[in-house]
Amino acid sequence: MSRPGKRYDTIEWSSTTSSAPFEPMHSSAAFTGGSSSSIDASKPSGTYLDTLPKALREYGTVSAEPTTSATQGSSVPVLFEGGARRTSLDVRRFPWIRPLAWEYANNFRKVASLYAGDPTAPSAWQDTIGRVQRHARNHQGIADVIAAQQASRNAPPEAREAAAKLAEARTVAVVTGQQAGAFGGPMYTLLKAITAIQLARRTANEHGAQAIAIFWVDAEDHDWAEVASATVLDEVFQAKTVTLAPPEGAGEMPVAALTLDARIDESINEMGRALQTTEFSDWVISSLRDAYRPGIRMADAFARWLEALLGPYGLVVFESADPAAKPLAADVFVRELQTPGRTASLAAAAGERLAALGHAAQVQPQPDSISLFHLNGGRKPIRRQGDDAVIGAATIPLTALVEEAKRAPQHFSPNVLLRPIVQDTLFPTICYVAGPSELAYLGQLGGVYQHFGPPMPLVYPRATATLIDSAAARFLSRHTVPFEDFQPQDESALNRLLESQLPASVEQAMREADDSVRRTMQRVAEVMPALDPTLAGAAKTTLGKMEHDLKGLHTKVIHAAKRRNETLKRQFTRAQSQIFPDGHPQERTLAVVYFLNRYGPALIDRLLEELPLDLGQHWLITL
Repeated sequence: MSRPGKRYDTIEWSSTTSSAPFEPMHSSAAFTGGSSSSIDASKPSGTYLDTLPKALREYGTVSAEPTTSATQGSSVPVLFEGGARRTSLDVRRFPWIRPLAWEYANNFRKVASLYAGDPTAPSAWQDTIGRVQRHARNHQGIADVIAAQQASRNAPPEAREAAAKLAEARTVAVVTGQQAGAFGGPMYTLLKAITAIQLARRTANEHGAQAIAIFWVDAEDHDWAEVASATVLDEVFQAKTVTLAPPEGAGEMPVAALTLDARIDESINEMGRALQTTEFSDWVISSLRDAYRPGIRMADAFARWLEALLGPYGLVVFESADPAAKPLAADVFVRELQTPGRTASLAAAAGERLAALGHAAQVQPQPDSISLFHLNGGRKPIRRQGDDAVIGAATIPLTALVEEAKRAPQHFSPNVLLRPIVQDTLFPTICYVAGPSELAYLGQLGGVYQHFGPPMPLVYPRATATLIDSAAARFLSRHTVPFEDFQPQDESALNRLLESQLPASVEQAMREADDSVRRTMQRVAEVMPALDPTLAGAAKTTLGKMEHDLKGLHTKVIHAAKRRNETLKRQFTRAQSQIFPDGHPQERTLAVVYFLNRYGPALIDRLLEELPLDLGQHWLITL
């Protein structure tokens, strides 16, 4: 991905807020109240790599006093006070945040038994580094697999140099992963990778370890709809979604097996039309054409795009569906088939412990489930039935399946419970950068790690952020609109803002009228029974009608204010579209390419240098 050679200094960003690497604060997936739905372990693992299609309906509203770097404890924070270019928000304010993550960051002792260590404690990192370095694994084997992948993609030299270090026993890795989303996926994909690169660098600097960052491309799921679309804002800040035409086999075959056809060119053209025209547009579209080409597999295209973007920073991209990697995980597949149901029972027991701590289990495996999929002729779950395995309509002796796993491990794929075990069998993982749902189910895998042998890594919640332009930042600095009030797609927040802008005389007159009508009619209702008891009800009804008419008059006042304040309304709508496009969190909705198109490659450098990793804080950043 060749980069435009200008405007690397166009992003203004001050370091007004420190970024302490391992101080316990909160967590990016938090907290207090709300319910969560659980994962069916029979579903493909890729479905749960930080993907919450119904996230905004999964959790109840969280009540918490908001805090920002500008105003602590204020019910309506003033954002960007004093010229700051970034400010933090307590993630407990957000209704889609999981309660478990708050415990993880603020009260780790309560959940410590479920995880490998406190990611805010330097001693936990040092201990995990030692455990991982002592664990026996095929270092040269995985280094060779990745070298072959990188050669096929013509990876940047920095990425190849980092990957070559996997052949050395002293190398450790910070790993993260995501599905192979269209055109690079949503913004949280980039935030995951940025978090992993930052943590790998910190590990090297603070612990003297040879650490690299690895991105696991998950593409063995067959859910095409999950990865087929990318959303951006157009020139008037309206959300536009581009959906790729389904390749042959979409929805039936794993995404890794799907090959893009000639229609991908039109999808890229459509993306070009949807994006605002900027000085970076040609670069962005060219980078998409370089990666997403007819005849290229979907997962390979995603890997090429991500590697071109972040490979120069040393990110190692791994296509997990690569058949060449499967022999390195064959022992895991064999053990799972030799001890059928053991993984499920261990995860279920951990789920009960999680529930006892006040958190719903994220994964609820079926007792007869085996944590593998069979790939020979599709991707089908495997279920135990006595001494046999049931795969679709076929019944096969478990012993025969064990022999198949030894002979042809490429026929098998891990489900959500076994995927981390395969990952940490292949790689010397000291830390996994997790999304909110991943943090939950990883808490059920301690016993599974012990069963299979690889050291369980630390878990670090990914950085979470909303990026806005300077115009939106100016609006937020002038008006006290709470961040989360931008989410509802009605005009309630706008109406409150406009009401606050009304002349004091108008608002006072409306209040006085309302108070006067209420007092007068209540007095009338009190004296009516002396004349005729049945008139008391009529008086109350009249009061209701008068209050309704006054409310209608107030609405007309607000509408008049809207007509007079079109500029304020436009500024509000512009900020709302950036913060909650279509009512959803920005990082889960807008594609990475939208931000690259607006801010260019300087965005990556700034995020790597400046994005704080403080747990429990959502960062609102001006670019």
